[in-house]
Amino acid sequence: MIRKDHAIATPSTIRFTECRLPGCYLLEFPNFRDQRGLFVKTFQRSVFEQRGLECDFRETFYTESGENVVRGMHFQVPPADHAKLVYCISGAIYDMALDLRVGSPTFGQHEAYDLRAEINSAVYLPRGIAHGFYARSAPSVVIYQVTSEHSPVHDRGIRWDSFGASWLLSAPVVSRRDEGLIPFEQFESPFRFDPEQVLKPMP
Repeated sequence: MIRKDHAIATPSTIRFTECRLPGCYLLEFPNFRDQRGLFVKTFQRSVFEQRGLECDFRETFYTESGENVVRGMHFQVPPADHAKLVYCISGAIYDMALDLRVGSPTFGQHEAYDLRAEINSAVYLPRGIAHGFYARSAPSVVIYQVTSEHSPVHDRGIRWDSFGASWLLSAPVVSRRDEGLIPFEQFESPFRFDPEQVLKPMP
């Protein structure tokens, strides 16, 4: 017999909010809290498919970052490019997306998102979007789900401070690898914007 206080309430569906960069979405995860703790649903395939979003995730990984750590701006080029779901389960991050898709109405533009563990939020990024963040608190644990496996020969990046974003921090902690990435102005993008893939009508 299952005790009543151990029964799991069924959370409502994941909520999607369209972002300024076409094909990007902010997500609010349904959650249920009781005396035991917290239950959070982070993925529901049917809900993603209803919105025409690529969600055949092939790899999942996480990072743990100290305060003021900057990671980015990372992506993989074709044929190993991927869509990405990013969420923070501990701490808080200032999440950043940069549109690399030639022909996009927001090509070369960026958008920032507030992802924090206590608000159960996430961001969905389609192919052709560079991604990075800085950790507002420590430790900040960020989970990534991506639709292709990591391929070192296709792994690329753009310097985090080269495309006009205001990161709102003064003493960034950046890896040697990220410091050596090329600036945005030197990047020749292989990505092309396809409105049929990212501008499907919402159900």
